[in-house]
Amino acid sequence: VFGFFKGMSFPLASIAVYNSVVFGVFSNTQRFLSQHHGKESEASRSRTLSDLLLASMVAGVVSVGLGAPVDLIKIRLQMQTQPFREATLGLKPGAVALGKQPVYQGPVHCITTIVRTEGLAGMYRGVSAMLLRDVPGYCLYFIPYVFLNEWITPEACTGPSPCAVWLAGGMAGAISWGTATPMDVVKSRLQADGVYLNKYKGVLDCISQSYQKEGLKVFFRGITVNTVRGFPMSAAMFLGYELSLQAIRGDHTVTSP
Repeated sequence: VFGFFKGMSFPLASIAVYNSVVFGVFSNTQRFLSQHHGKESEASRSRTLSDLLLASMVAGVVSVGLGAPVDLIKIRLQMQTQPFREATLGLKPGAVALGKQPVYQGPVHCITTIVRTEGLAGMYRGVSAMLLRDVPGYCLYFIPYVFLNEWITPEACTGPSPCAVWLAGGMAGAISWGTATPMDVVKSRLQADGVYLNKYKGVLDCISQSYQKEGLKVFFRGITVNTVRGFPMSAAMFLGYELSLQAIRGDHTVTSP
């Protein structure tokens, strides 16, 4: 059972900071753009598509800076479940002697090993593929959420209900993760590369080799899992975000007994 949670300790330790920064960057960039355009705040704020697009792109870039090392550690630890004999044809010196012993004993050992053998730049392996995944991915995350939220919420209401937030967030997550799958496959392959041998020279080489060996369908491997996972994960995240903001600001409706 614990095999399903391999490599999760480091992401769990950093997920709160990661998401708070991403959501904070998005909302503050959007607020800055609204003020820059001379729009009135809060009451008559109309969110333009260009503002949402730019704010989502900025959030995507920032997310890569924070998330690339976390994703790398997670992928490296998860890939230790793969049989080692597949890589024996061109293994790095000394790797054969490892047998079936894991290369990494945990997240901290994984970080120190990567920094020692590949330098600090090694922590950002696959960063270009992650940029190609996350920048459009966050555009298809925040923009559908905003518009679906406004579409679901009746005009008479002052704000979206928790149910509307949950539904809009879930649908936005499913859309985002489903469309991000091709670059997620490339990103994961690049990050898993380099433990025993270097198969790929970069994003284009990874795409080319993967296509030649496994065809177009390889880029959609795991799309069902990504889409199904994206709904409850994003629904909970957006709901938690909106309810937390309401609680912090004291902006909640008080009903008479």
